[in-house]
Amino acid sequence: MYIRNYDKNIRPFRAICDCSFGRKVIYTNATKIDETNIVSELDKALVIHNQNAEEIDYLDRYYRGDQPILYRAKKIRPEVNHKVVVNLAKKAVDTHTAEIAGEPIQYVLRGTDEKKSQEITDLNKMMDGEDKEENDIELCRWRSICGTAYRFVGKNETDDKLLDESAFWLSVEEPNSTFVAYYADNKKPAFSCQIRKDTENNKLYFIYTNSLYFIISKGQIIEQGPNGNGAIPVIEYPNNSRRLSDIEITISITDEINAMASDRGNGIEQFVSAWIKFVNCEIDSEEFEKMRAMGALQVKSNNAENKAEVDVMTSELNQTQTQVAMDDLVENFLVVQGMPNRQGNGGADTGSAVERRNGHFEAEQMAEIVEPIFKKAERAMLRIVLKRLKTKKDFSLMPSDVEIKISRSKSDNMLTKAECLQILLNVGVAPARAIKTVGLFSDPEQVAVESAKRMNILYPTTVKESNDDAEDKPTDNTDTGKDVGNDGKLTNRLPR
Repeated sequence: MYIRNYDKNIRPFRAICDCSFGRKVIYTNATKIDETNIVSELDKALVIHNQNAEEIDYLDRYYRGDQPILYRAKKIRPEVNHKVVVNLAKKAVDTHTAEIAGEPIQYVLRGTDEKKSQEITDLNKMMDGEDKEENDIELCRWRSICGTAYRFVGKNETDDKLLDESAFWLSVEEPNSTFVAYYADNKKPAFSCQIRKDTENNKLYFIYTNSLYFIISKGQIIEQGPNGNGAIPVIEYPNNSRRLSDIEITISITDEINAMASDRGNGIEQFVSAWIKFVNCEIDSEEFEKMRAMGALQVKSNNAENKAEVDVMTSELNQTQTQVAMDDLVENFLVVQGMPNRQGNGGADTGSAVERRNGHFEAEQMAEIVEPIFKKAERAMLRIVLKRLKTKKDFSLMPSDVEIKISRSKSDNMLTKAECLQILLNVGVAPARAIKTVGLFSDPEQVAVESAKRMNILYPTTVKESNDDAEDKPTDNTDTGKDVGNDGKLTNRLPR
């Protein structure tokens, strides 16, 4: 029987979640949330949130290395009990976090409006001023650890005293003390809740709906008022539609890897510290210690028929077979996580073949199916930010004008990307669009603005109309797409 302990991961995760993996989505059957029903709806939501919070706390501790193997007890030779944590959970979380937030998430403009292009450059600057890059890393780390994460868009209350240019501030909320409840009929956000404590350690619940805010304590509304955002400022960023964390999908594998690594340590120590077997002879402990110090044992048989025998009891663990089993577990872990392995190059393999064989291609595909979920939540955040900027900074940008650019590593295939950029420019693709397409820069909008004058010289945006007579009567065999035949007439050249 396991002891229930909220501060240590003594039990396996399946005992915490009762094999119901993924965080539960909180729904309300109410059609409207206001002061008449917010207290009762909050009480209903807290029942589900408290279970989610227990699972989130467990997964966060697991990520930090608090894993069940550390509490394993042995009945046979309890003094030989190695406890090894191979923290592959942290590796998985950090890898998936880097897939989204390893490079700064940038906003680029859809279209060519010069005023909006400057506004989107200013928007990226303000996001940088609010440390959004670090904000995004923490957000993506939480959603990978526990299956969901929350961002809060707050009001800038510095009044320009700290030279803050933006009209907002961003923070990442801890998901074990934050949740969003949704309407059951249309799945739209109904209200959000942020749990805090007052000076007397009483819980305070900060609630937002689209039009109101409430502060609730001890089952009573102690403050309420209008929500000027026109939207709930707490935005949920789920890891996937089931709110599955990247840790729990392979948690049984990582538990088994920990057990196997620990047992290998036990096997080695038990071999080195093997028992000594005495047959048909008697020896006291004091005499044994003297002989062991001398490095030799001298014993006598009990009688002539039963000869004395001294031997070391050894049973060495087969490390080769154990390594095969360990490698199989690690390989399955990487496959489920969508992470590439570290197999070496076969020598004759091309770069593309290595990517296919080692799982880089599948890893990229799995990262791509996560992007739309992140972008949906990011766009909800942008609606609130752009509304404030429209009021405070006279912005004309609309959410539909903004394209959210999630970049991978810029150092991968740089030559191929540069060649692709040149080809796009040569065939007439607009420079700003070409720069955004190739994924060579983490800030494509800024690069397009800085390169605009030079691009206009190298690749003019205005195309001169050709003279019809000049087209009909070419004077030489320059590359016009047609060849001059033996009879002097133009013939269409077939593409090679």
